[in-house]
This record gives sequence, structure tokens and C-alpha cells, in this order.
Amino acid sequence: MITPASNFRIYLVSRLGDFRKGLDGLAACVANNFQLDPYSGAIYVFRSRRADRVKILVWDGSGLVLVMKRLQGKRFTWPKPRTGPVTLTKVQFDALFDGIDWTKVASLPRCKPMFL
Repeated sequence: MITPASNFRIYLVSRLGDFRKGLDGLAACVANNFQLDPYSGAIYVFRSRRADRVKILVWDGSGLVLVMKRLQGKRFTWPKPRTGPVTLTKVQFDALFDGIDWTKVASLPRCKPMFL
């Protein structure tokens, strides 16, 4: 599983695109359609038309990485299409990647340690 650092930005691309695109095509989509830098270290998540597959694009510091996941017998939860990408928290991203409805997952506030 991909586990980004907590300071990473995670963007969910809500509009359908051409799922046949590879690294360069998805990077161009990020740069041209959203005016974001695909080489910034942010994570960009794209979905297929049937919503059973996602492609994840990320710059790891030395090159672009493309990860694809297909769910068996389930579909990824996806927001309605809009002009810009949706920002996810790390907890929501983890839920999405596991095939869980990420819209119902909330980040828990940090607890202060208790000393006895």
C-alpha cells in the first residue's frame, strides 16, 4: 500500500478522463487541466469509467510512479464531477485505496498524551 507522509497533498480527480493514459499523459492532464505541478510530490488519483480501477500518480523525488489498483466485485466511491480536484486527507486516501467509502471516514483529532 502507498503510505504518503502526512504533509503530502492528495488530489482526487473527479472528472473522467482517458484511463488509457500512462505517466506522461496523466502528468500532462494534471498540469494542463488543473494548473498543478505533477512533480511536486503530491499524489493524484484518477478512476476508470466503471469505477472499479484507480490510477495513482506521484513524483517520488527521482521519477514519476504510476500505481494501478482494481477492486474485485466492488467499486470505488467517487464524488460528482467538478472542475477542480478534490483534496483528501491521508486517512481518506487510505480508506479509498482499501475500497472503503472514504466520504464516511473522518480524521480523528490528535490526542494529547496523558501522564500519570
